[in-house]
Amino acid sequence: MNVPIPLLGLAVLSIGCAASGAAELPPLRVRPQTIDPAIQIGYGLAIADVDGDGRDDILLADAKQIVWYRNPTWQKFVMAEQLTERDNVCIAARDLDGDGKAEVAVGAGWNPSDTTNSGAVFLLEPASDRTQRWTAKKLPHDPTTHRMHWLRDRDGKFSLAVLPLHGRGNRAGKGAGVRLLGYAWPGREANQPEPIFSETDALHQTHNFDPNPDGSLLVATAEGIRAFERKGGGWESAVLTTLPAGEVRTGRLKGGARFVAAIEPMHGNSLAVYPIDRGTAGDATPRRVLLDESLVQGHALATGDLLGVGGDQIVAGWRGGTPGAKVGIRLFAAADTSGRTWRMHALVDDNRMACEDLRLADLNGDGKLDIIAAGRATRNVIVYWNEGAR
Repeated sequence: MNVPIPLLGLAVLSIGCAASGAAELPPLRVRPQTIDPAIQIGYGLAIADVDGDGRDDILLADAKQIVWYRNPTWQKFVMAEQLTERDNVCIAARDLDGDGKAEVAVGAGWNPSDTTNSGAVFLLEPASDRTQRWTAKKLPHDPTTHRMHWLRDRDGKFSLAVLPLHGRGNRAGKGAGVRLLGYAWPGREANQPEPIFSETDALHQTHNFDPNPDGSLLVATAEGIRAFERKGGGWESAVLTTLPAGEVRTGRLKGGARFVAAIEPMHGNSLAVYPIDRGTAGDATPRRVLLDESLVQGHALATGDLLGVGGDQIVAGWRGGTPGAKVGIRLFAAADTSGRTWRMHALVDDNRMACEDLRLADLNGDGKLDIIAAGRATRNVIVYWNEGAR
């Protein structure tokens, strides 16, 4: 059932905004629409065409169910439920074989305190009618399965990358490092995963990661952000930052300058940006730009050009968790082309969305990115339709 919320014409610029920079940006105008008012937790979202009708649908890993919402009616279909005794925790969806319909993988068995026996990874195989229940095929896994993405290499081959929160046998964030596992697709015999990186890097609390179109990865860890790039038949890693991070996304500004956005630390209060200068390498921590330090359990991050200005903005969501703390979503925009000056440009949501996860996608084909968010304490899924100028 669709529950519309009245139009909010939002164009909230930060106080002291530079007249020659962010003030020239167009306002962000969004129309929130609740497409599900009664989820359990809403751990993870994915956007993909499930039924092959040419329109992107919304997929959700909720606590006990894996569901999808059909575009444009947003009718809800249950794909799988009760996969494990513990909660589901993540989902990845992408068309891998070119038939126009998404392949789907999910993570479950969520228990971050059990670093020995928890976790699960499943491929979901569709019925001939994709609105009916899908069949779950269990794969080998490491404990504390937490995040996953479908990756595509330079040769066009796909794999599923699965990131645990902790290393096997880890205690209080100490001990063995995390292994980021890659599952070949289509699966080889026994579907045994191969480490993309392993405990030799001694990375802990690897909360989230961001795959780039060139096949490289950024991983947010307790030791900071690490960059991984394919070299020959393996991967090489490099230190990008040294401050603990929970969420990480890359973006590109008008003019081509690159930046990395991060929520720090894990479930943290700070949103920061690291400009990536051409020709520079090594630790970017000294170039850190602090955008916001008032988030309460920051847990969702995305980059994209919602304003249609030729460069990306940052969308950050937080889920609260302390008594009286407000929740919501904010959009930040760069006030220069170097990425060294930023402003809070719009308050997308004010206390209706305890944001556990969010995604950006053009759901209605109007050429503008919309915001899709799932709320933990608010137990809702909302589409924020982008109704600004094209």
